Amino acid sequence: LPAAALPSFAEVKAAHPTSETRFLDRHGELLQRQRTDPTVRQGAWVALPEVSPALRGALVYSEDRRFYEHSGVDWQAVAAAAWGNLWNTRTRGASTITMQLAGLLEGDFKAGGQGRSWTQKAGQAVWAQRLEARWRKDQILEAYLNRVPFRGEIVGVDALARSLFAKAPHGLNADEAAITAALVRAPNAAPERVAARACEVQQAMARAQGAKADCLSVRLLAGSVLRDRRWAASEGDAPHAARRAWAEWRQQAGTRAAPAQVRTTLWAPLQREAQTLLQRQLRSLLGRRVEDGAVVVLDNASGEVLAWVGSSGLLSQAAEVDGVTALRQPGSTLKPFLYAQAIAEKRLSAASLIEDAPTHIPTAGGLYIPQNYDRSFRGWVSVRTALGSSLNIPAVRTLAMVSPEDFAVQLLRLDLPLRERGDYYGLGLALGSAEVSLLSLTNAYRTLANQGRHGPVAPLLAGPRQAVRGDTVLDPGAAFIVGDILSDTNARAATFGTDSLLATRV
Repeated sequence: LPAAALPSFAEVKAAHPTSETRFLDRHGELLQRQRTDPTVRQGAWVALPEVSPALRGALVYSEDRRFYEHSGVDWQAVAAAAWGNLWNTRTRGASTITMQLAGLLEGDFKAGGQGRSWTQKAGQAVWAQRLEARWRKDQILEAYLNRVPFRGEIVGVDALARSLFAKAPHGLNADEAAITAALVRAPNAAPERVAARACEVQQAMARAQGAKADCLSVRLLAGSVLRDRRWAASEGDAPHAARRAWAEWRQQAGTRAAPAQVRTTLWAPLQREAQTLLQRQLRSLLGRRVEDGAVVVLDNASGEVLAWVGSSGLLSQAAEVDGVTALRQPGSTLKPFLYAQAIAEKRLSAASLIEDAPTHIPTAGGLYIPQNYDRSFRGWVSVRTALGSSLNIPAVRTLAMVSPEDFAVQLLRLDLPLRERGDYYGLGLALGSAEVSLLSLTNAYRTLANQGRHGPVAPLLAGPRQAVRGDTVLDPGAAFIVGDILSDTNARAATFGTDSLLATRV
């Protein structure tokens, strides 16, 4: 084998694969850890000083007691193994940690159904001696700990420690270290066999130190941890955003291996604050049939996503459903666009009067009788009051002026993708009878803030991008008037009072 085929320690460390991707905010702060490789559980590379001394000692004692003495091949162990095979007696085996690492790094040495051939073993021994000549002992042990398979899909000490013991590798104690060392020899053995092997490791190490080992605790621990998996596939403050960012990355990268980390446009403090506010609001609504919610915050100028909370998490009965992208009826939130269109078409002004009174509208399905939220009527009101106080009957009358079909066309210009034509929804479209996503609705509101210019939501993946000014899809004057009405405390007083959650500081 050519020496050039042997990788350096730095190359092996740099190419270390992980089964998870860390999603960071715009400033590099960790927001979410997400499993992205379903075939294996492999964590981040762990430096040797970050592995507990108990585990380092147990592993070397169990697998290769002369690790710090030999140069890749333990010829004493080879002789003992050969003698044992001759007399059909059981021996520990002659494969050193360095030889095992060679087998993990070079696919040609992978054992088949009948084990490794003599040719493979010879090549493995040659590689082991070359590794010892080019790598330091601590580098060999570090690489081995990060590449050795343990149990089932678990590879490497980081995944092992987090999956079985729910802790980082530096925190493993003597019992946990003994179980880990036992799993190297028999990764998929029954818990009883693993416990017995771990007890042997503990007793042998204790004898070497002139002490005794009590195996009761290690037996109890092995029986419990080997039946559990404590390393969650996803963990953090932005699970739905991470899945969205991951889908965007896959679309760009194709079949390329998953990256160790992905930077997003999210801002961690705002993401956590949005999550806290949503949960607080839902708790205040307990008993009122409000079970979940979602929050998305966009930067008005750039369209970048600053916060993405797809559900309330533990409070939700469907936490996996992403409320940011799910289609829901938006209710009164379409009214600003309706009044903007009517003002742009000079059908109304902010001071125009509309009657808020009982009305019966004949339709193909019978009489349509809209009602206000509080079941009361206010007579003649201005457009400013009708929109600010979110009155339903004036909105229906306004849609009758504009027509459902023309309003639907306007909504499509705002990238609110209606499934049907406007005539299908009829006058109920004024009250949000169509289904849209929170993401597209929030982006449509950016149009009001940007004087009628509309642009797409920026990708969640952070990176250099050109500024998108957007096309003008709303009359700038109408957008300004509607924005002014929405910020008018007096305009909303008829329904919400002057001191409500809508009375923000800005």
